[in-house]
Amino acid sequence: MKVELVTNLKRQATRILADLHESREPVLITEHGRPSAYLVDVQDYDFMQRRLALLEGLARGERAALEGRVVRQEQAKERLGKWLT
Repeated sequence: MKVELVTNLKRQATRILADLHESREPVLITEHGRPSAYLVDVQDYDFMQRRLALLEGLARGERAALEGRVVRQEQAKERLGKWLT
């Protein structure tokens, strides 16, 4: 992963963005020697957001199953049938 100072980002944003788009490697931006932010390609960010939404949905389903909030297949078909008609 590349690391850039925030001052370099201010001065050389065009070059840093061009490198980012070419390599698609995230850039860690530091301020005063400490991590401050990550700069990522838009497509990679969108992909990560979709993946996160999917994982959150799976976690909700797993939690519901552990808490016993489940229905039999017949009940599920009946409930979904009301939505689809």
